[in-house]
Amino acid sequence: MADIRQRPTGNEKEQVKVPLPQGKQIDKKDVNKKAEHFQTLDVVRLLLSLAGLSAVAWFGYKTLYPFLFTPSSVIETQTNLPGSKFGKKGNSVSSGEVFSPIGGIKLKADVEKRKAVKDAFIWSWNAYEKHAWGADEFSPLSQTGSNLTSAGGVGYTIVDSLDALLVLDLIPEYERARDWCENELSFDKDATFNTFETTIRILGGLLSAHYLTSTHSSSKIQADAPLFLNLAVDLGERLLGAFSSPSGIPWSGINLKTRNGIPDRDNQNVASLAEAASLQLELKYLSHLTGDYVYWKKAEKVTEIIRSQAVHDGIAPIFINPTNGQFVASEIRLGSRGDSYYEYLLKQWLQTDREEPVYRDMYDEAMGGIKKHLIGQTHKSGLIFTQELHPARHPRDQTQTWQVVPKQDHLVCFLGGSFILGITEGGNREVDWKHLDEREMEDFVVGKGIVESCMSTHETATGLAPEIAMFVQWSDEQRAANEDWYIKPNLNGVLIDGRNILRPETVESLFLAYRSTGDEKYRQWGWEVFQAFEKWCKVSSGGYAGIEDVQTVPPKQLDRMETFWLAETLKYLYLLFDDSDHIPLDKHIFNTEAHILPVFKPEYISSFATS
Repeated sequence: MADIRQRPTGNEKEQVKVPLPQGKQIDKKDVNKKAEHFQTLDVVRLLLSLAGLSAVAWFGYKTLYPFLFTPSSVIETQTNLPGSKFGKKGNSVSSGEVFSPIGGIKLKADVEKRKAVKDAFIWSWNAYEKHAWGADEFSPLSQTGSNLTSAGGVGYTIVDSLDALLVLDLIPEYERARDWCENELSFDKDATFNTFETTIRILGGLLSAHYLTSTHSSSKIQADAPLFLNLAVDLGERLLGAFSSPSGIPWSGINLKTRNGIPDRDNQNVASLAEAASLQLELKYLSHLTGDYVYWKKAEKVTEIIRSQAVHDGIAPIFINPTNGQFVASEIRLGSRGDSYYEYLLKQWLQTDREEPVYRDMYDEAMGGIKKHLIGQTHKSGLIFTQELHPARHPRDQTQTWQVVPKQDHLVCFLGGSFILGITEGGNREVDWKHLDEREMEDFVVGKGIVESCMSTHETATGLAPEIAMFVQWSDEQRAANEDWYIKPNLNGVLIDGRNILRPETVESLFLAYRSTGDEKYRQWGWEVFQAFEKWCKVSSGGYAGIEDVQTVPPKQLDRMETFWLAETLKYLYLLFDDSDHIPLDKHIFNTEAHILPVFKPEYISSFATS
């Protein structure tokens, strides 16, 4: 799940020059024409800024040309991808993978472990229901609840948990949550809510609840489906106001009562890539259900704007300006503010039964760019990790360049499973793991490698991974020979990187990897992660809490149980130990908050989707 909060960046950086797109020849005349074109855009932007567009003026040099199309620039990476091997310490397909037929591998449940996860969910839910019922968020140490705004709650925890209650077959708990939605839930709140979070958590939760109730074996529960759809339509109509910007890129905030989009004043009115481009699964499914394609078209326009820009090998900066639809010079990264854009490219293609090829094309291009520019490998153990590119000026000649930052957010750990899902297409094609083509083998090696490096970050005193891990680059020869990664020391007494806040991304990838390959190691790793949560995060009075420092035993618990603990982390762990016929991947996709949506045949396909 994307996290829109900014993270401090590391100090371990290497200067590299900006790369030209590799793999194709670019004619010099074309480059010169592009240069002239972007120079013209620079003049236009300057005039606009002089006319009063303060956001554009604040950032300066908004165009991507100086960063992404400098003819003399060449990227320097630590790795190569020659087919089945990765870099100097190649990873190959192990003997654990099982041939995947159409429909996916048939896997049996581990009943004992599945029950343990269900018990943890009940322990969490009962505490919330007892101490914070109806509140948006739950503080397990103080046993209190709180809302996102003073205008009142909008069902953050309850709606976010509806589909999990159904998946875990907790019917009495579900019925009480349904009654609250029917009698108490109102979106007529005169306050600013985050557009992205409201969409993925609340709209996604309502749509998933509608789908799962409409297909439930109980006719009584089936009768609840219209309730959730009506609530989703109400919320969806209110969210449309976020798309009122001049460009169609949604504003970061939305007043649910006035239906006005609200710019992000704290970030000079820009939106993040993940915020703008991770609303599509929800809005397109809402259009499919209602026949009103205004939601679909608003969401699709965002992707069309992104594709129309000169993004480099499919990877893009994390900030985009809703005023003019242009990217802002900023970091290229796969963690906070960037992550779910890449996740949704593949899932949009899968959601509409692979009938919108533009999303597969964009996904393949982006994964190629990631493999080319954002992948590193450690010297000590050959761990594959992701890194970030930060815009900078070269210290020698002040030319535009990039700084490579070997920083991997826990948020990035979704990517390993996503790479593997892209190969199997959710079980919609046969996969023989020992006979993959070159691109598939690259994707599998990198995907599996990211899962393994994410698991390596669990090798801490608590067995839990930090919020941010810094990987050691080869240029740091002495350190690189002795360790793969480390946690930055605290900043002015505040430890940020070393926290664990019950995030789901690693177990999400373990679930997808296990369902796709049948390799039992992924279940074993998932059980180890769950046991660490049980040991250090369980609160004796009820609920679970994040911890302040994964390297301290016993760790200090944080007074917060994130809603994604119920909506994502425990749901993915439960499904990891469940049989594969329950929520099969060839018939379902998960939004970035793990809400379950069906694959469907689209009745509307735009010219963009097939371009």
